[in-house]
Amino acid sequence: MVNNDPVTRDLLRVVYPPNYDVSMAEKLIPAADLSEQISTAGMEASGTGNMKFALNGALTVGTLDGANVEIRDHVGAENFFLFGLTADEVVERRGVPGHARAAIEDSQALRDVLQAVAEGTFSPDDHHRYDSLLDNMWNNDWFLVASDFDSYDAAQSEVDRVYRDPALWQRRSVINMSRMGYFSSDRSFREYMAKIWDVLPVV
Repeated sequence: MVNNDPVTRDLLRVVYPPNYDVSMAEKLIPAADLSEQISTAGMEASGTGNMKFALNGALTVGTLDGANVEIRDHVGAENFFLFGLTADEVVERRGVPGHARAAIEDSQALRDVLQAVAEGTFSPDDHHRYDSLLDNMWNNDWFLVASDFDSYDAAQSEVDRVYRDPALWQRRSVINMSRMGYFSSDRSFREYMAKIWDVLPVV
């Protein structure tokens, strides 16, 4: 649907690389401009992948989850596109009855997306293919996609704004690379040795 859309097909393509492995990652990661780290805060789903992207100059759009927290601390909040609830807010929101439905009803953009899914826009051969997804979004939404949606949409608008200014984007990219030294393997090994294994380096 995206690749055949007459409005976007010359600007945006969805590609699924076959047999993704380390060798392919060595080519794709340095070629990326943006790293999407969109896990729900508190789930610890983002790890070394986002570090590799940032080390290679990609800017990050993400939640305060996993390594995103440390990356943002080291590259600077102004060089990171933050969105979404915090881990504490996630716990609190899950305790609110009907939180998913309320978030959807508050977001016209999200309602439009879900309506398109319900009408079979993305499954013209089977309008009921995504019924379970829609039911989950309206009635459960454990990962709080609905609650984070408008914030994510706003973050993507900021990504668009910065990307239209090549000098600004390149400056932020260089800052990302130059401030990622904290994540070197040497520092990681030293911390493990001192805090976990209680061993000294061999000189």
